Amino acid sequence: MGTILTPQPVKAVIGVLTTDPCLLPTVYAVLGQHLGPIDFTSELMPFTSTTYYETEMGQNIQRQFISFERLVDAGTLAEMKLFTNTVEQMYALEKPSGNARRVNLDAGYLCLAKLVLASTKDHAHRIYLREGIYAEITLRFYRKTFQPWEWSYPDYRLPAYIAIFNEIRKIYRNQLEDAKIS
Repeated sequence: MGTILTPQPVKAVIGVLTTDPCLLPTVYAVLGQHLGPIDFTSELMPFTSTTYYETEMGQNIQRQFISFERLVDAGTLAEMKLFTNTVEQMYALEKPSGNARRVNLDAGYLCLAKLVLASTKDHAHRIYLREGIYAEITLRFYRKTFQPWEWSYPDYRLPAYIAIFNEIRKIYRNQLEDAKIS
C-alpha cells in the first residue's frame, strides 16, 4: 500500500482572450478578489492560432497570461473554472443569438512537472473532475522546458507561450524554495 502524501500547492494560471484590452484591469481586480494578487502578467499577444472564437468575440483577439502569488490546492481546479465562467458571464454582452463573451478565461495551474487546464468539454485525454469540469495536462516539463502533447492546443505549442510558462515556473519554484526557508 502506498503512503498518502499531501501534494505541494500549485500556481494558479489564467489564459485570457479578449478583443477589449481596456476591460482587463477590471476583470483582473475581480479575479484578484478570489485568487489573490497577480504576480505575473505577460504582454498582450495577437491570437491568430484559430478563428474559432471570432464568431462570438469578433476579430483582433488578444491573448495574455496571468498568474497569482497565492499558491492553491490542485484539487480546487474545478472551483476555479466555475468561478472564471461566472466572471466571463459578468462581462458578456447580451445578443439576440445568445450572450457573447468579451473575455475568455482559461483557468489552470502550473506545478514543477506540468501545466493543467480546466475545460467544460470532454475528450479522450481529459479527466472528469466535477460539475461538468474536466482537467487536461496541456504541457509537461521535460528536458528543462515545457513540452506539448499531441493534443495540446496549437497556440500553447508556440515558443512564446512556452517561454511564458517557463518564466512562471521559475517564479513558482522560487516560491517553493522560499517556503522551505521560512
